[in-house]
Amino acid sequence: MKIIYSSEREFTREQLQELFLSVGWLSGNYPERLYKALNNCETVFTAWADGRLIGLINAIDDGELTAYIHYLLVEPEFQKCGIAKILVDLVKEKYNDYLYLILIAENQQLVGFYNHLGFEYAQGTFAMSIQHR
Repeated sequence: MKIIYSSEREFTREQLQELFLSVGWLSGNYPERLYKALNNCETVFTAWADGRLIGLINAIDDGELTAYIHYLLVEPEFQKCGIAKILVDLVKEKYNDYLYLILIAENQQLVGFYNHLGFEYAQGTFAMSIQHR
């Protein structure tokens, strides 16, 4: 099956919801807000198979020094096919001239995956958040 990668934001609310819920992410319960958020951030790359949204990465940046990868997800049946690596490579290429490309690994199992893609643990940093529901 051929995978097509795009920087165009041609996804629908329903496609986003389906993708996000396929990996069990809370954001999928808010398709309208998710759609708005992804259309307002600086960078979005998507992966498609037969017209179906199967992967997505987005980044938020300050326009000069730092970019943050916010979402990286691939539908479960397409995981371990190299799609996430290609999506990360697209973001790395875009932000090649920035000093920092930062992400937060959501769980310990992902640390090895991100190490393999060139990310290193940032000693002395602590991720913090406030979650409103």
